[in-house]
Amino acid sequence: MAIVKVIEVIASSEKGIEDALNNAVTEVSKTIHNIDSVYVKDIKAHVKDGKITTYGLICKVSFRIDENTRH
Repeated sequence: MAIVKVIEVIASSEKGIEDALNNAVTEVSKTIHNIDSVYVKDIKAHVKDGKITTYGLICKVSFRIDENTRH
């Protein structure tokens, strides 16, 4: 039986939303394996002097737990 775990992460980028999402997956992938999907829960942008400076995402990352490490 497959077990899926979900964690919530915050990611950001100065380039855009897609880059922030890629940053989330890249960083999570460094320590988490078997990622199945990423759900973007919230999006925000920081503004300075009338211009967007940073895009931020709150993401839920789901991944399968490896049966060999479950105990």
